[in-house]
Amino acid sequence: MMKMTLELAKMLLEAAEKKAKEMGLAEDIAIVDDGANLVAFHRMDHARIGGIDIAQNKAWTSVALQMPTSNLSRTAQPGQPSFGINTTNQGRVVILGGGIPLKAGDVIIGGIGVSGGTSEQDIQVGEAAVQAFERWMHRSDLRNISFRIGSNQA
Repeated sequence: MMKMTLELAKMLLEAAEKKAKEMGLAEDIAIVDDGANLVAFHRMDHARIGGIDIAQNKAWTSVALQMPTSNLSRTAQPGQPSFGINTTNQGRVVILGGGIPLKAGDVIIGGIGVSGGTSEQDIQVGEAAVQAFERWMHRSDLRNISFRIGSNQA
């Protein structure tokens, strides 16, 4: 079973920071495990301190509610079915885009939360980490394959 490790979290932070720099952003970036516990956090130079809590709670929300926070933002508007959800869980639920669960198949192994730009920018930075995660999973799967020379079949 795949697990969020500090090594993996650092790689995801690096991918997110690279994308943020390309976009000219100073971001707060949080990585959580499958229990929504903080594994790693990175505050880029000049990133707002208010974004620290937001990034961590975006990551928490993406795992706790098993969906990207951008999906939740649409359903949490007045008149929508999840209106008011951001007032639950001691205010930890964030309905701004930038929180994305990290999945191995259908299993959530963690999440990323990004804060510092617009919701769209935060999503783009988070997606860079998701793409790095998917590449890492593919390489990891290849390392776990055992090969056997020869065949018992005729």
